[in-house]
Formats: sequence, structure tokens, C-alpha cells
Amino acid sequence: MPPLAENSGSAVAAAVIGLGSMGLGMARSMKRAGLDVVGYDITPAAVDRFVADGGRGAATPAAAAKDADIVVSVVVNGAQTEAVLFGAEGVACAMKPGAVFISSATMDPAVARDLAQRTEALGLHYLDAPISGGAAKAARGELTIMASGSRQAFDTARPGLDAMAGKVYELGDEAGKGAAFKMINQLLAGVHIAAACEAITLAAKQGLDLDKVYEVITASAGNSWMFENRVPHVLAGDYTPLSSIEIFVKDLGIVQDMARSERYPAPLAAAALQMYLAASGAGMGRDDDSSLARLYAKLSGAELPSATKEP
Repeated sequence: MPPLAENSGSAVAAAVIGLGSMGLGMARSMKRAGLDVVGYDITPAAVDRFVADGGRGAATPAAAAKDADIVVSVVVNGAQTEAVLFGAEGVACAMKPGAVFISSATMDPAVARDLAQRTEALGLHYLDAPISGGAAKAARGELTIMASGSRQAFDTARPGLDAMAGKVYELGDEAGKGAAFKMINQLLAGVHIAAACEAITLAAKQGLDLDKVYEVITASAGNSWMFENRVPHVLAGDYTPLSSIEIFVKDLGIVQDMARSERYPAPLAAAALQMYLAASGAGMGRDDDSSLARLYAKLSGAELPSATKEP
């Protein structure tokens, strides 16, 4: 990995911590918009990919964040976000006063509020900013960002937000609101994926032409964005992970924790969570979340298309 280049001072400096399919696209989008971007990932090959694109790489989160005006954390959950901030070589000790930390992980709103309080106590800004849209929209700079935080946090983050997002929703002046909005989205997404997989596998059990089922349902009232997006994976027999089963084990688990703390019943989310847990237990945890269809097929004896199906 090449050493960090000196920031010229003529561009807004940004660091991206986590260069997976989402983070890499977000880093590329900011670089394309003219920001001076440094990337870090726990996997050196991910950093190398960004460097090959003309970006700059860092050996630690702290080194990436040292001169940054904006630090974007694109990790999985609250625990990883806490480690990015306050763990060994974390960014909180390296960021300059007045810089903003943009947290893109999906997490419990209470965790977001705690992390924000601890970060802001150090003279930094914290923007609770979970994302939606997938890797393709991340690469195009067209994500939806559900953000909450102080006006100073939004103002400092604005060049990065404009580069990464097609739509930024400003949802409140304190952390936790963005996280709560994202969890409502994840409740719906997880239930809709489970419903889509249940429906297409029942169609297979009935001996229906699955391509025709897809055509008819996507033109009918029963369609959903998740049916339209995930069922093609089932039709192709391709469960390469674009969003994994484990994501919804985590996210619907958070939904259940939130609901329990509010003494709120969430039976549909609970039923969907059980299916994701079963799929994970059956060895599909790292596969695409459309693998719920494979679980339904195993339970019922239905036959789904295989990856060798002719186009």
C-alpha cells in the first residue's frame, strides 16, 4: 500500500472506513465529486482496489481520519461502529476538532444516541445517517440517506452527502432518529423478502411457470419492490450474496428488541426473523437473502430453478 499522500488543502478531505461493496462505491462517488478521499478497510485487498482507482489508502482508521473534514463509517452494526470510533487506532482520537463522523451502519437508536453523545463530548460532530439503495446506487452516488443530527453536523457533512446520495432526508436534530427510520425500513424489507420467497416457492410447489408468475405478479397489486428485485435471483438459481441472510438476522433482531422495550407486538417481523434464523442455521447465512426460497423448498419438497438453468 502506498503511503498517504499529503492533502493539498484545496479539496474537502474525507475518509471512508469500510470499503466493502457499499463503502467502496461511496468512496468512489466522493472522489468523483472532487473530494480528497482516503480509504481504510480491515482487508488490505479492499484498500488496494480503491488505490488502483486513484484513491489514497491508509493502514489504520486513525491514519485515514487524521486530516479529514468528513469521516464516513460503512460497517455492519453498532459494535463495529464503536470500534471504529473508540477502539485501538480508532478515529475519535485522530479527528480534528469540528470534523464530522457520518455513521452509516444499521443499529438500535439507543446505541446511536450513546455513540453520538460520546463523540460530541470530544468536540466532534456526529451524523446518524443509515443508508439504503444497494451497491449499484452506492457506486452511482444515488443512495437514500436517512439522517439526523445537529445543523453543524449536516453543514459539515454536506459535500459528502451530496456526493453519495440521490436523496438525503433530514429527520431531526439529534442522533437516533435516522436509526429509527432505518429500522422501520428494515422491518418492511425483511418481511417483504420473506413474503416474496414464500409466494414464489408456493408457486413452484403448485407447478406454475415461475417466469410467468414473475411477469403476472409484477404487473399486479401483489407486487412489491422486494418481490421484483429478489425473485429474479430465485429464477436464476443464483444466490450470490448482494444482501445476506445474516443482515436480516441482525436487523429483525434489533426490531424485536425495540418492540419489546416499547411493549409493542411485532408478530410479522417475529415470524420473518424465525425464517432467517432457520436459513442461517441451515448453512445459508452468508448467502443472498433470497435463499429463504431455498429454505421453503427444503421444507416442502418444492423444486426451484438451479444455476444451470438455460437463459
